[in-house]
This record gives sequence, C-alpha cells and structure tokens, in this order.
Amino acid sequence: MADAKVIPFDDDRSRSGGASRPARRRTGAGGSGRDDGSPAPVSALPGAEAAEPAAGADTAAQGREGAADGSWERRIAGGLAFLRRRITGDYEVDAFGYDQELTDQVLMSLLRPLADSYFRVEVKGIENIPSEGGALVVANHSGTLPLDGLMLQVAVHDRHPAERRLRLLAADLVFHLPVVNQLARKAGHTLACAEDAQRLLEAGEIVGVMPEGFKGIGKPFGERYKLQRFGRGGFVSTALRAGTPIVPCSIVGAEEIYPMIGNARTLARLLGFPYFPITPTFPWLGPLGAVPLPTKWTIQFGEPIPTDGYPPEAAEDPMLMFNLTDQVREQIQHTLYKLLVQRRSVFF
Repeated sequence: MADAKVIPFDDDRSRSGGASRPARRRTGAGGSGRDDGSPAPVSALPGAEAAEPAAGADTAAQGREGAADGSWERRIAGGLAFLRRRITGDYEVDAFGYDQELTDQVLMSLLRPLADSYFRVEVKGIENIPSEGGALVVANHSGTLPLDGLMLQVAVHDRHPAERRLRLLAADLVFHLPVVNQLARKAGHTLACAEDAQRLLEAGEIVGVMPEGFKGIGKPFGERYKLQRFGRGGFVSTALRAGTPIVPCSIVGAEEIYPMIGNARTLARLLGFPYFPITPTFPWLGPLGAVPLPTKWTIQFGEPIPTDGYPPEAAEDPMLMFNLTDQVREQIQHTLYKLLVQRRSVFF
C-alpha cells in the first residue's frame, strides 16, 4: 500500500479541504436544494408545470425517480473513489496526521447520529467562534468517557456557518491506546502540550482544550457540574503568545451519561488508568453497561475573551494568567448553572 502524502501544516489545502470537501447539508431559500449539492429536478423549478402542462403527475414522478437513481449512482461512485484513494494512499494528511477527508466523510458520519438523534445536542452561541483565524475553545470536561470532546467536535464541524473544524488537545493516554491513537490523529487531535497548541493557533485553527483533564471526567456523580481546578493556566499563556481569543464553552448533559458512583482504584492502577468507573450499569451488565444513557445535551459557546491587546511579555506574567484563567473558569461555571436552571429534564 502506498504511503499517504504529507502536506505542510500551513498549506491552505489542509484547511479548505479542496475538491474533497463535501457539499454542505443545506437547502436553498425555497427549500428545493438537494443534500448532495446537485440542482433540483426540472419538475421542481418554478414554471415547470406551465411549460409541460400535459406531462401530469406521471412525468413528475418519473423525474423524481430518475433523480433518486442518479443520486444513488453518484454516492456509489463517490464511495468507490474514496476506497480507491484509501487503498492507493492517494490522500493527504497534515504535519499532525490530520486526515480531513476521512474525518469529514467517515468519522463525522458515524458521530453525527449520536449527536443529532441520541443526545439531541442543542448548540448555542456558535457565532462566538470566529469565522477565520485561530481561537482557543475552553470547555468543561465530564462524563466518565470523553464523549463530550467528540460531541463538541461535531457541533463545531456541523453548526458553524464557515464550516470550521475543531482540533482537540488530548491527554497522553489517548495516544498510548492501540487503534484509538491512530483514530485520534486522523481526526485532528494532538498532544496537549503548549508547542503543538501554539502551532495550531498560529496556523489559524480552532483548538479545543478541557483544562480539568482526568479530574473532571473522572469525578464522582455527586460532584457533577462543579468545575475542578484548571491547572496552572497554561492554555491562557498559549493563547496570549498566539494572540488568539479564548472562547469559554459550557456543556450540559454529559455528566449523566455514565453516573459514576464508585472508583475501583486498585484495578485502575493495575490497568494503568487514572480511574476505573463503577456505574449503576457497569460492570454489572457487561458490555451493555457501556451504553451511555440518552441524556439531552446543550453546548453553549460564550463571549470570546480577546488576548491580542496584551504585550508579548504578558504570557510570562503569572498574575495575569491567574486572573484570565479564573475569568474563563467563572464564566463557564456561571453558564453551567444558568443552563441547569433552564433545563426541564435530564432526558428532555
């Protein structure tokens, strides 16, 4: 199998997607557009009935059937072309291993039903993420398993008007797990270190970070929606160096998918995990216990906090980093409480 081509990180193709970029799932003003970007059948255009008065319903039905057949043919042809590129290695990845074509056409397609139909994710404030240039999205972390990061990635990918893509910073453990490490790289995730984050921000990417880390995702159910420490403020220093805004993000709904009522610490140490969760269904129900509860999610992006007005040496000011970190944390916590008050039910 031939090797995939590696493109420079700052190559415009790594962000624009070139010809492989899928058509946006959006209809026109009149609702007559097609999902695959093809024009509407002639029978659906204004004046078509006046031009073909004798055609009747049969002609319209035949037109729709033919259009459907053409759509399936195009999808099959596109799928075969995708497989050919995968087999021959005729696809591109950036310097971090991000495979935009695989992410857009496969990974997002697998995650989208989970976001849209299972968790019914509602997204608010997506306009607070800039349409161009870099930005650092800082979110709370919860849920025992990191599904919140994946749902956040889908939210930015599908809901942003400029079709921005989120590059998540992940913990070391993600890149030590077989299979998961390769998928994480392909999906655009990278190691949670200041150097990688700064390179991404300076290249104009949207970077996502969850400063609570394992302290947030592995906290007991009794402490749900109570933010843990945000570390030493390294994400603020990175944003200051890159001169990019910080966008606070609050996620409600993830805390209840796996209610963590216990932690088997001895087993966790043996397996090399930061914790081993015990929930009302896991490990008692075996594999079925790993199915998350179908909670209703809300993801809200807050007002961006600009950093480009600070001097270069501001990134070394510990007091400034502490104040900005506290400001971001307080904004996320306040929004979490606000969303919880507005929520009617965990599942609706």
